[in-house]
Amino acid sequence: MRKPEKTYIPMTETAFYILLALTEPRHGYGIIKHVENLTNGRIRLGSGTVYGTLTKMQRDGLIVKYADGERKKVYEVTEDGKRIMRIEIERLNELYTNAVRYREDFL
Repeated sequence: MRKPEKTYIPMTETAFYILLALTEPRHGYGIIKHVENLTNGRIRLGSGTVYGTLTKMQRDGLIVKYADGERKKVYEVTEDGKRIMRIEIERLNELYTNAVRYREDFL
């Protein structure tokens, strides 16, 4: 496994939703609001958590940062970030498939 896989797989819920929010370029507050909307308010990310995770992801090459016309920092997922998300989505799909298969055993 390459370093990003070792670091991000399995992915934390916070990292997963931050990358998921970057299916289109967004600034930090936009990420916070998008995640809150996606999860119907279940996840409310703090700005420190978001910016700390974004800094780490940028360092690891999963996202890039640039300034928009209003000088806000906007983040966008890279090809490596997309690859990590594909791996994680496959892992989650396996978890889901097995959970459904054995769900009756726990009811």
